[in-house]
Amino acid sequence: MNAILDHTMMRVEDLDAALEFYTGAIDYEEKGRWEADTFTNVFLGPEEMHDEGALLELTYNHDGRSYEMGDAWGHIAVRVPEDELQSSYDELMDAGVEDYRDPESCDNRYAFVKDPDGHEIELVKRDHGAKWSLDHTMMRVEDADATLGWYARKLEYEQTGRWESDTFANYFAKPKEAAEEAMSVELTYNYDGRSYEMGDAWGHVAVRCDDLDDAWETLMEREAEGYRDPESCDHNYAFTKTNDGHEVEVVTR
Repeated sequence: MNAILDHTMMRVEDLDAALEFYTGAIDYEEKGRWEADTFTNVFLGPEEMHDEGALLELTYNHDGRSYEMGDAWGHIAVRVPEDELQSSYDELMDAGVEDYRDPESCDNRYAFVKDPDGHEIELVKRDHGAKWSLDHTMMRVEDADATLGWYARKLEYEQTGRWESDTFANYFAKPKEAAEEAMSVELTYNYDGRSYEMGDAWGHVAVRCDDLDDAWETLMEREAEGYRDPESCDHNYAFTKTNDGHEVEVVTR
């Protein structure tokens, strides 16, 4: 099945502040919006996007609720040119973004900032993709073998990278033959056997298919969890869950 990563969704408590951050400091533009009676979804991305590039979805609930970040959700990562990590970080500092983990503290391999809601954003050096485009979404998993198997069997993803240290491992995966510019999932596995709290500030990743009903039928044949089927979502989208409980939306863009 064709299951390119389409977007990552995060919940925000102040939509105006979040939009000011992402359209100002990160230089995103609004790509789409859905206004409902009780919530608003806003889709954002760089001005120039690859056909297989992923969007960021901000969900704002109108009832003023607050959210728990949890630790099963890690971060989103955005691309900056190989020789512009420090200058890109400085650019964010000049825009009033709070200093969090500068390049020097990360051995000049990456850096981190936080958005107004506390979501972590990693800056990674890449020689492909538009500046600030989404490179990967990191989630923590309790069983790396099982989760890698889930993505391989359910979505036909393949491992595109790995980094193993003394205490943890990072595995990157995305669809076979996906463009370099396509977003990947980063699965972080800590060796100490810890468990995680999902929280509700983190929402989901979404995969894009050509035909929603066909994609859902394939997922059910592959024994994915039938969390919210197309019929229950008015055939606009559907949701399954990974073995770790992370929600995965199935959409047609």
